[in-house]
Amino acid sequence: MNFITGKHLSRRTFLHGTSASVALPFLDAMVPAGRVWRDPAEAFTRLICLEEDLGHAGGNAWGDSQHLFGPAKIGRDFELGERHQLKLLEAYREYMTIVSNTDCRMGEPYRPEEVAAHSKETSLFLTQSHALLKSGGSEVFLGKSLDQLHADRFGQDTPLPSLELTTGDDAPGGGCEYGYHCAYSQALSWASPTQPLPAISEPRAVFEQLFGTGDSPADRANRLRTNVSVLDYVATNLARLKRELGATDRRVLDEFTTDIRELERRIDLVEAQNSSGEERELPQAPSGIPDSWAEHVELMLDLQVLALQTDITRVSTLKFTGRTNASFPESGVSKDWHNASHHGNVPQNIMDFHTINMWRMGRMTQFLEKMKNTVEAGASLLDKSVVMWGSSMGDPNLHNHLKCPLLLIGHGNGALEGNLHLRAPDGTPMANAFLSLMQSIGHDDLENFGDSTGEFPLTFARGSVVAAADGAA
Repeated sequence: MNFITGKHLSRRTFLHGTSASVALPFLDAMVPAGRVWRDPAEAFTRLICLEEDLGHAGGNAWGDSQHLFGPAKIGRDFELGERHQLKLLEAYREYMTIVSNTDCRMGEPYRPEEVAAHSKETSLFLTQSHALLKSGGSEVFLGKSLDQLHADRFGQDTPLPSLELTTGDDAPGGGCEYGYHCAYSQALSWASPTQPLPAISEPRAVFEQLFGTGDSPADRANRLRTNVSVLDYVATNLARLKRELGATDRRVLDEFTTDIRELERRIDLVEAQNSSGEERELPQAPSGIPDSWAEHVELMLDLQVLALQTDITRVSTLKFTGRTNASFPESGVSKDWHNASHHGNVPQNIMDFHTINMWRMGRMTQFLEKMKNTVEAGASLLDKSVVMWGSSMGDPNLHNHLKCPLLLIGHGNGALEGNLHLRAPDGTPMANAFLSLMQSIGHDDLENFGDSTGEFPLTFARGSVVAAADGAA
């Protein structure tokens, strides 16, 4: 390859081998020498949506007054106290846009036969649409989710227009109650009002989808049995490519392949441990599902970084859920998460639930650090992306949909300033914030979304008077 004469690698370059196909991260060699060049990534913003389905401890009057989610100060330079849910993410506050006090009223019961329950929280979050309850729960009708709007516009020239993941246990559990279709509790992404998209729960399955590791189950079984890395299938092409790259690109490629091997090693360890015959915490789960929720979610987040880095996809979703009646003693609280969420409005119980949620938020740090440190054309993935975390439930003790939490992390190619807390006026639909976000990342023609009543600007003008949030103690 002669980069001096203007020949260069395509952004859509793959290393091919038998039963494997590895896309490359962005390299300097993909910039044509001596030509005016514009980074194609500036034309789109990557969108990563993470859904938490049990609301938050700041969704009730007492928790809100303690600023457990919405900081005391509106605007810039807010404080994250030691008890704040986002405290463990403080290193990324320059990328944070905290949106507090928005409602997801499409989850409220509209008819006598409807109920406020967990049966529809997941599907509500990205659609902001009311789940239609039909006789026997055999049919679904909802709305198109915002991730799929983004995938339709910016994901069609990638191998995977969108990637749907979950850390759930895939079992309906209590999610098909009251006549609601199970899709409402399990599907975060909706391609249309009647087409929920299934999510992948096994890390190995995600890895194989990204890297094409095996043309058949027999191929994949043989690779696992012989403990061959996907990189071994493309070793010849990889070595040839490295000889033709500059020092900076070789370093980027080495770091990338190291990340792939480390992910493979972690997935292998999970499967080996779960197949060893030792007693499991999740005896009914497939061998590829880690018993540890923290390990599961961190693997799924790391896989998303690889998918985004290689431009295999620009849109991903993750049901950032717990498992039925799961407990997280690592948080310092022994109660199971769901029962802790029904805190009875008792301050100490609210704080127990809050402590678990703080710990769960902390599982994102490794993912955000990788997004921040992965650089293409002079900017990090976190500069070029929006990571959206939130819930359509407000106070889980009441199963209501008021004061729901929403956090946007990343600069979205300049769409979001960061280091900002915005508190919405009472009664503001979360869909208003979604509408403004989508308009700022390339959907200028989007006039409404879900139950939006208008825009909720995700900015805070310089020179604005800094306000104290409602509910300040």
